[in-house]
Amino acid sequence: MEGIWFPVVVFLAVYVAITFEWINKAVAALLGVMVLLVFHVVDEHTAVGLIDFETIMLLFGMMGIVAVLRKSGFFTILSVWIAERTEGSPLRILVLFSIVTAVTSAFLDNVTTVLIIVPIVIELTAGMGLDPKLFVISQAVVSNIGGTATLIGDPPNIIIGSKVGLTFNQFPLYLAAPVILCTAAMIFYYWFTHRELFRPIDTNLTKLFSVQLLLEKIRFEFLSLKIDRVFLAKGLGCLVLAIGLFVTQTITKLSPGVVALTVAMILFVITRVDVEHMLQEIEWSTLLFFIGLFILVGVLEKQGAIEWIARNVFLRVGDNPYVMVLVVLWVSGIVSGFLDNIPFTITMIPIVQIMQATTPVPHNILWWALSLGACFGGNLTMIGASANIVATGMSRKLGYE
Repeated sequence: MEGIWFPVVVFLAVYVAITFEWINKAVAALLGVMVLLVFHVVDEHTAVGLIDFETIMLLFGMMGIVAVLRKSGFFTILSVWIAERTEGSPLRILVLFSIVTAVTSAFLDNVTTVLIIVPIVIELTAGMGLDPKLFVISQAVVSNIGGTATLIGDPPNIIIGSKVGLTFNQFPLYLAAPVILCTAAMIFYYWFTHRELFRPIDTNLTKLFSVQLLLEKIRFEFLSLKIDRVFLAKGLGCLVLAIGLFVTQTITKLSPGVVALTVAMILFVITRVDVEHMLQEIEWSTLLFFIGLFILVGVLEKQGAIEWIARNVFLRVGDNPYVMVLVVLWVSGIVSGFLDNIPFTITMIPIVQIMQATTPVPHNILWWALSLGACFGGNLTMIGASANIVATGMSRKLGYE
């Protein structure tokens, strides 16, 4: 037991620094790794072996694909298309944008989705004389819900899928139903608790006129943009190719990381983008953060700290599988509401593996509980997910506290 305390203290120090944002999270994680290397807790070769390169490749590849899609104007086209179909109805704005945000977040990262959707939601609702805050919050919430449905929708799922060996198809098979139910419940909740806000505006001629002017303004701004249709087709084609290869993983035997990175590189070549500029769009800080965490948690696992936590904390609940699932679900949800769900998920994976080995739970239910808790838990507080922080930040920037 004595040998495990130093890496545990280092890990906790890193976690605290990340939680209170004392220093950049990537710097905090890598500094923790350097401390372990300096004090010979782990050597360089072992540290490199602890990195899950499958996850890193998948993240890098999807970031590259999203960067090209953003440049193609795809997200702008999507936003304008939805705006035109709302016809100025507050309820349609909530329903249509929520559905599109949920679906988009299932295949692209939540922050990108929120960055594109929220400005046009604010413009539409504010132009109609409505308070945009409710609509902005709903899009952040539904982006976190929608991202839970697939392997590539949210970082916790990427980590779980890579570490545990779950396929792309298994995620929607088990998680699509709760995601659809929760999205519908969220829409109903906002409508039911704010019914006055969602009254039709077709009886108010002034509002109808202002909405039509606003929609014409959005159409005019869109038509003034220069969209390269060939470039856009290449970007969408590669995204469809990547998803197709994810879905057929059991046939092709290609891992999601290999698929994402290969498709991203092909996309860079066929679109002839400025690669230097595209590489600047990659979230290097996030990738370095993941690398640092993989090493830190890997050292804890090698030193026996993870097994000690599993046996002395989580396995105290007994061997009832229903209780174990509920514990993983609720602990994941509550903790992820206040702390970054990425380090939490990486830490929980070996713990859940020990729980699964001790009391086998069928159909990977413990993993689905971890996924649901870690992804949904971000909706508990404003700081619980990156999408929440980005959405509220954009609202403040545009003058809506």
